[in-house]
Amino acid sequence: MAKEVKLTRNQQVVMAALTDAGQPLSAYQILDLEVVRDNGLKAPLTIYRALEKLMALGQVHRIESLNAFVACDHEPHAEPAAFMICQDCRCTIEFSTTSLSRSIARHAGQHGFQMAGMHLEVSGHCEACASAH
Repeated sequence: MAKEVKLTRNQQVVMAALTDAGQPLSAYQILDLEVVRDNGLKAPLTIYRALEKLMALGQVHRIESLNAFVACDHEPHAEPAAFMICQDCRCTIEFSTTSLSRSIARHAGQHGFQMAGMHLEVSGHCEACASAH
């Protein structure tokens, strides 16, 4: 069972904003939300600090291709997160990379490549957008 982590008020506000959004948001989009402003968060640095801590705790992921952040949709995990991202509505589906991570690490090791990180993002269309096409 994962240890419950006590979040600061700012972290709670940012986490709630991301959870309620249901889609990736940039730091500035988070800052522009009325609920965030109403809670006294007015500076980009405040949002970035909260996001940094939430990412370190595994509660938030950064979507590199969108320069945005999304709430983790399951328990914190050791393997890197991977996402399918809809090109139309930007909805994201998080999935496990356990076997993929091992395969990539094995190939990196075979070639003497020192991995610094891994970000797997698959673009396409979600079920709703694909059926609308």
